[in-house]
Amino acid sequence: MTATTQLHHDGRRLEGRRAVIVGAGQTPGETIGNGRATAITFARAGARLVLVDRSAEQLADTVAMIDAEVDGSTQVVSVVADITDDDAPDAIVRSAVESLGGIDILHNNVGIGAGDGPPHRLGDDAYDRIMDVNLRALWRTCRAAVPELRRSDSGAIVNVSSLAAIASAGNLTAYRLSKAGVNTLTTSLAITNAKYGVRANAIMPGFVDTPMGVDAAAQALGIDRGDYAAGRARQVPLGRQGSGWDVANAALFLASAEAGWITGVILPVDGGQSIRIG
Repeated sequence: MTATTQLHHDGRRLEGRRAVIVGAGQTPGETIGNGRATAITFARAGARLVLVDRSAEQLADTVAMIDAEVDGSTQVVSVVADITDDDAPDAIVRSAVESLGGIDILHNNVGIGAGDGPPHRLGDDAYDRIMDVNLRALWRTCRAAVPELRRSDSGAIVNVSSLAAIASAGNLTAYRLSKAGVNTLTTSLAITNAKYGVRANAIMPGFVDTPMGVDAAAQALGIDRGDYAAGRARQVPLGRQGSGWDVANAALFLASAEAGWITGVILPVDGGQSIRIG
């Protein structure tokens, strides 16, 4: 199996489940992003979807790819929204209730790092923007969705964090803080909602070959994309970067009944990088 091969399973593991995927578009680039890969994977698994992204163009591309995969066999609703807007989380939940009748799965795939830096050079505006998108908006989306998830017979939250939350990366101060906060938020959601049957888990991707992780970073650094990707791959014990499909397959498992007794887990999906970190 190659690095970008999708895993195929017998049966539709999310058949009829109502899933909201926030961050279902992606930064333009050569590969597929985590959010888009997860949207396609959930659709192939039979989920009914509300897909959210701030880019109407990128969201439309995701929907077109889903249509090509499943040929209209599942319901897909698009919501163009910037989740940092005060009314966006409630509006997303309302859309899901109106179109799908409720929410069984909330998947949050949001994150930015532009303008980040070491603590002594990080500006207030960059810090505030990164924390607003990566943590505050994600928390507010979870808060808005929890009442509907509690009404589900088996609600599930899957948040996308980052290995940066536990790694040493001095030039990513705000990003690291925000993703460490996502981990803490996830465990808080897990313990406070367990009695309602709602599970909450997070994925910590390591070096994944996504447009945001490679294309945008290489461009910002003025480095050849291929050279930058190869340098990242050399730091992974399994010898390659992950793909958006690797993250999507982990999200599918955590959202499915197969993970029905798993909650409060922060799962590294990293080719062994967290073992190297220790």
